[in-house]
Amino acid sequence: MIKLKSFRLPIVLRFLVGAIAIALITLITSQGVSVSEAIAQTSSPTTQASTTAQIGEFKVAPLTYAYNALEPFIDAQTMMLHHDKHHLAYVTALNAAIKKYPELKGKTAEELVRKLDSIPEDIRSIVRNNGGGHLNHTMFWEIMGPKAGGEPKGAIAEAINKNFGSFEKFKEKFNDAGTKRFGSGWAWLIRAKDGKLKVVSTANQDSPFMEGNFPIMGNDVWEHAYYLMYQNRRADYLKAWWNVVNWDAVNKRYAQAK
Repeated sequence: MIKLKSFRLPIVLRFLVGAIAIALITLITSQGVSVSEAIAQTSSPTTQASTTAQIGEFKVAPLTYAYNALEPFIDAQTMMLHHDKHHLAYVTALNAAIKKYPELKGKTAEELVRKLDSIPEDIRSIVRNNGGGHLNHTMFWEIMGPKAGGEPKGAIAEAINKNFGSFEKFKEKFNDAGTKRFGSGWAWLIRAKDGKLKVVSTANQDSPFMEGNFPIMGNDVWEHAYYLMYQNRRADYLKAWWNVVNWDAVNKRYAQAK
Protein backbone atom coordinates (compact mmCIF):
# COMPACT_ATOMS: atom_id res chain seq x y z
CA MET A 1 0.00 0.00 0.00
CA ILE A 2 2.81 2.37 0.83
CA LYS A 3 4.55 1.62 -2.44
CA LEU A 4 1.31 2.19 -4.32
CA LYS A 5 0.86 5.66 -2.82
CA SER A 6 4.45 6.71 -3.47
CA PHE A 7 4.04 5.64 -7.09
CA ARG A 8 0.71 7.38 -7.69
CA LEU A 9 1.36 10.66 -5.88
CA PRO A 10 3.72 12.21 -8.49
CA ILE A 11 1.23 11.34 -11.24
CA VAL A 12 -1.59 13.02 -9.34
CA LEU A 13 0.52 16.10 -8.73
CA ARG A 14 1.53 16.35 -12.37
CA PHE A 15 -2.12 16.03 -13.38
CA LEU A 16 -3.19 18.75 -10.96
CA VAL A 17 -0.41 21.13 -12.09
CA GLY A 18 -1.28 20.53 -15.72
CA ALA A 19 -4.98 21.05 -15.06
CA ILE A 20 -4.32 24.30 -13.20
CA ALA A 21 -2.06 25.60 -15.99
CA ILE A 22 -4.65 24.77 -18.67
CA ALA A 23 -7.41 26.34 -16.60
CA LEU A 24 -5.35 29.50 -16.08
CA ILE A 25 -4.56 29.94 -19.78
CA THR A 26 -8.18 29.12 -20.70
CA LEU A 27 -9.41 31.74 -18.24
CA ILE A 28 -7.06 34.40 -19.60
CA THR A 29 -7.72 33.63 -23.28
CA SER A 30 -11.50 33.57 -22.65
CA GLN A 31 -11.19 37.27 -21.88
CA GLY A 32 -10.02 37.94 -25.44
CA VAL A 33 -6.31 37.64 -24.67
CA SER A 34 -4.00 35.82 -27.10
CA VAL A 35 -1.83 32.88 -26.05
CA SER A 36 1.29 35.04 -26.34
CA GLU A 37 -0.31 37.66 -24.12
CA ALA A 38 -1.20 34.92 -21.66
CA ILE A 39 2.46 33.85 -21.60
CA ALA A 40 3.50 37.44 -20.98
CA GLN A 41 0.97 37.88 -18.18
CA THR A 42 2.12 34.71 -16.42
CA SER A 43 5.79 35.52 -17.08
CA SER A 44 6.17 39.19 -16.23
CA PRO A 45 9.59 40.88 -16.08
CA THR A 46 9.66 40.17 -12.34
CA THR A 47 9.84 36.43 -13.03
CA GLN A 48 12.55 36.48 -15.68
CA ALA A 49 15.95 34.82 -15.55
CA SER A 50 17.51 37.88 -13.99
CA THR A 51 15.51 37.47 -10.80
CA THR A 52 16.36 33.80 -10.34
CA ALA A 53 19.44 32.75 -8.38
CA GLN A 54 22.31 33.78 -10.63
CA ILE A 55 25.77 33.10 -9.30
CA GLY A 56 28.84 34.86 -10.62
CA GLU A 57 30.40 38.17 -11.58
CA PHE A 58 27.99 38.88 -14.45
CA LYS A 59 24.21 38.72 -14.45
CA VAL A 60 21.35 39.07 -16.92
CA ALA A 61 19.45 42.25 -16.14
CA PRO A 62 15.65 42.08 -16.26
CA LEU A 63 13.77 43.44 -19.22
CA THR A 64 12.06 46.76 -18.54
CA TYR A 65 9.01 45.64 -20.55
CA ALA A 66 6.88 42.50 -20.83
CA TYR A 67 7.73 39.66 -23.20
CA ASN A 68 4.84 40.56 -25.49
CA ALA A 69 5.49 44.32 -25.44
CA LEU A 70 7.23 44.28 -28.84
CA GLU A 71 4.43 42.47 -30.66
CA PRO A 72 3.44 42.27 -33.45
CA PHE A 73 7.05 42.78 -34.56
CA ILE A 74 8.80 40.37 -32.15
CA ASP A 75 6.71 37.68 -30.47
CA ALA A 76 6.57 36.92 -26.76
CA GLN A 77 7.94 33.39 -27.03
CA THR A 78 11.00 34.57 -28.94
CA MET A 79 11.67 37.27 -26.35
CA MET A 80 11.32 34.82 -23.48
CA LEU A 81 13.65 32.24 -25.02
CA HIS A 82 16.13 34.84 -26.28
CA HIS A 83 16.42 36.71 -22.98
CA ASP A 84 15.95 33.94 -20.42
CA LYS A 85 17.76 31.10 -22.20
CA HIS A 86 20.24 32.36 -24.80
CA HIS A 87 21.50 35.44 -22.95
CA LEU A 88 21.65 33.54 -19.68
CA ALA A 89 23.74 30.82 -21.35
CA TYR A 90 26.35 33.40 -22.42
CA VAL A 91 26.54 34.83 -18.89
CA THR A 92 26.80 31.39 -17.31
CA ALA A 93 29.68 30.39 -19.60
CA LEU A 94 31.48 33.72 -19.05
CA ASN A 95 31.22 33.43 -15.27
CA ALA A 96 32.55 29.87 -15.34
CA ALA A 97 35.55 30.93 -17.43
CA ILE A 98 36.68 33.93 -15.39
CA LYS A 99 36.16 32.10 -12.11
CA LYS A 100 39.41 30.26 -12.85
CA TYR A 101 41.38 33.52 -12.78
CA PRO A 102 40.92 35.71 -9.67
CA GLU A 103 42.83 38.57 -11.33
CA LEU A 104 39.91 39.02 -13.75
CA LYS A 105 37.43 39.61 -10.94
CA GLY A 106 36.04 43.13 -10.99
CA LYS A 107 36.67 43.74 -14.69
CA THR A 108 33.69 44.70 -16.82
CA ALA A 109 32.71 42.68 -19.88
CA GLU A 110 33.76 45.65 -22.01
CA GLU A 111 37.23 45.67 -20.44
CA LEU A 112 37.57 41.95 -21.07
CA VAL A 113 36.70 42.04 -24.78
CA ARG A 114 38.65 45.25 -25.44
CA LYS A 115 41.83 43.52 -24.28
CA LEU A 116 41.39 39.95 -25.44
CA ASP A 117 45.13 39.53 -25.94
CA SER A 118 45.59 39.88 -22.18
CA ILE A 119 43.06 37.12 -21.41
CA PRO A 120 44.58 33.69 -20.60
CA GLU A 121 44.71 31.65 -23.78
CA ASP A 122 42.67 28.71 -22.46
CA ILE A 123 39.60 30.95 -21.89
CA ARG A 124 40.20 33.60 -24.56
CA SER A 125 37.72 32.23 -27.10
CA ILE A 126 35.14 31.68 -24.34
CA VAL A 127 35.46 35.31 -23.25
CA ARG A 128 35.33 36.49 -26.86
CA ASN A 129 32.13 34.59 -27.62
CA ASN A 130 30.32 34.86 -24.31
CA GLY A 131 31.63 38.23 -23.14
CA GLY A 132 30.67 39.59 -26.54
CA GLY A 133 27.30 37.85 -26.33
CA HIS A 134 26.62 39.40 -22.93
CA LEU A 135 27.57 42.91 -24.08
CA ASN A 136 25.67 42.64 -27.35
CA HIS A 137 22.47 41.40 -25.77
CA THR A 138 22.56 43.87 -22.88
CA MET A 139 22.68 46.64 -25.49
CA PHE A 140 19.97 44.93 -27.58
CA TRP A 141 17.35 44.86 -24.80
CA GLU A 142 18.10 48.48 -23.89
CA ILE A 143 17.61 49.95 -27.36
CA MET A 144 14.22 48.32 -27.93
CA GLY A 145 10.89 49.11 -26.37
CA PRO A 146 7.12 49.28 -26.81
CA LYS A 147 5.49 52.19 -28.60
CA ALA A 148 8.83 53.02 -30.15
CA GLY A 149 10.23 53.20 -33.67
CA GLY A 150 9.56 55.92 -36.18
CA GLU A 151 12.05 58.56 -37.25
CA PRO A 152 15.11 59.15 -35.06
CA LYS A 153 15.25 62.37 -33.11
CA GLY A 154 17.80 64.49 -31.31
CA ALA A 155 21.54 64.30 -31.80
CA ILE A 156 21.51 60.84 -33.37
CA ALA A 157 19.12 62.05 -36.08
CA GLU A 158 21.48 64.89 -36.96
CA ALA A 159 24.46 62.55 -36.98
CA ILE A 160 22.71 60.01 -39.21
CA ASN A 161 21.71 62.71 -41.72
CA LYS A 162 25.24 64.12 -41.72
CA ASN A 163 26.99 60.78 -42.19
CA PHE A 164 24.53 58.94 -44.45
CA GLY A 165 22.48 61.63 -46.18
CA SER A 166 19.12 60.63 -44.73
CA PHE A 167 17.50 58.18 -42.36
CA GLU A 168 16.16 56.14 -45.27
CA LYS A 169 19.65 55.78 -46.77
CA PHE A 170 21.04 54.78 -43.38
CA LYS A 171 18.28 52.24 -42.83
CA GLU A 172 18.89 50.72 -46.25
CA LYS A 173 22.62 50.41 -45.56
CA PHE A 174 22.01 48.93 -42.09
CA ASN A 175 19.49 46.37 -43.36
CA ASP A 176 21.84 45.43 -46.18
CA ALA A 177 24.62 44.75 -43.68
CA GLY A 178 22.32 42.48 -41.69
CA THR A 179 20.97 40.68 -44.74
CA LYS A 180 24.41 39.98 -46.19
CA ARG A 181 25.95 38.77 -42.93
CA PHE A 182 26.61 35.10 -43.72
CA GLY A 183 25.49 32.77 -40.97
CA SER A 184 25.08 34.34 -37.55
CA GLY A 185 26.10 37.79 -36.39
CA TRP A 186 25.09 41.40 -35.90
CA ALA A 187 24.49 44.58 -37.92
CA TRP A 188 25.84 47.71 -36.25
CA LEU A 189 25.97 51.47 -36.24
CA ILE A 190 29.33 52.28 -34.67
CA ARG A 191 31.44 55.26 -33.84
CA ALA A 192 34.77 54.26 -35.34
CA LYS A 193 38.16 55.09 -33.89
CA ASP A 194 38.42 58.00 -36.33
CA GLY A 195 35.23 59.50 -34.86
CA LYS A 196 33.04 58.79 -37.89
CA LEU A 197 29.75 56.89 -37.82
CA LYS A 198 29.83 53.70 -39.87
CA VAL A 199 27.59 50.73 -40.58
CA VAL A 200 29.34 47.37 -40.18
CA SER A 201 28.52 43.78 -39.38
CA THR A 202 30.31 41.30 -37.16
CA ALA A 203 30.28 37.51 -37.08
CA ASN A 204 28.88 35.42 -34.25
CA GLN A 205 29.02 37.40 -30.97
CA ASP A 206 32.03 39.55 -31.86
CA SER A 207 31.72 43.01 -30.34
CA PRO A 208 32.79 46.25 -32.06
CA PHE A 209 34.71 46.96 -28.84
CA MET A 210 37.21 44.32 -29.97
CA GLU A 211 38.34 46.65 -32.76
CA GLY A 212 38.30 49.78 -30.61
CA ASN A 213 34.94 50.95 -31.97
CA PHE A 214 31.86 51.95 -29.95
CA PRO A 215 28.58 50.13 -30.72
CA ILE A 216 25.84 52.77 -30.77
CA MET A 217 23.10 50.39 -31.86
CA GLY A 218 22.92 46.88 -33.26
CA ASN A 219 20.48 44.27 -34.46
CA ASP A 220 20.87 40.56 -33.74
CA VAL A 221 20.66 38.46 -36.91
CA TRP A 222 21.19 35.10 -35.26
CA GLU A 223 18.25 32.88 -36.19
CA HIS A 224 17.20 32.56 -32.54
CA ALA A 225 16.32 36.28 -32.65
CA TYR A 226 13.61 35.88 -35.27
CA TYR A 227 13.08 32.33 -36.58
CA LEU A 228 9.89 31.44 -34.68
CA MET A 229 8.07 34.34 -36.30
CA TYR A 230 9.93 35.00 -39.55
CA GLN A 231 11.50 31.61 -40.35
CA ASN A 232 14.08 32.20 -43.12
CA ARG A 233 12.80 35.71 -43.93
CA ARG A 234 15.62 37.65 -42.30
CA ALA A 235 15.02 40.68 -44.52
CA ASP A 236 11.41 40.94 -43.27
CA TYR A 237 12.63 40.80 -39.67
CA LEU A 238 15.19 43.52 -40.31
CA LYS A 239 12.54 45.81 -41.80
CA ALA A 240 10.06 45.15 -38.97
CA TRP A 241 12.69 45.71 -36.27
CA TRP A 242 12.74 49.49 -36.84
CA ASN A 243 9.27 49.64 -35.26
CA VAL A 244 10.71 48.75 -31.84
CA VAL A 245 13.88 50.90 -31.80
CA ASN A 246 13.99 53.14 -28.73
CA TRP A 247 15.65 56.29 -30.06
CA ASP A 248 15.96 57.82 -26.60
CA ALA A 249 18.16 54.89 -25.57
CA VAL A 250 20.13 55.12 -28.82
CA ASN A 251 20.73 58.82 -28.16
CA LYS A 252 22.14 57.97 -24.73
CA ARG A 253 24.56 55.50 -26.28
CA TYR A 254 25.54 58.02 -28.93
CA ALA A 255 26.38 60.52 -26.16
CA GLN A 256 28.50 57.86 -24.44
CA ALA A 257 30.35 57.19 -27.68
CA LYS A 258 31.62 60.75 -28.02
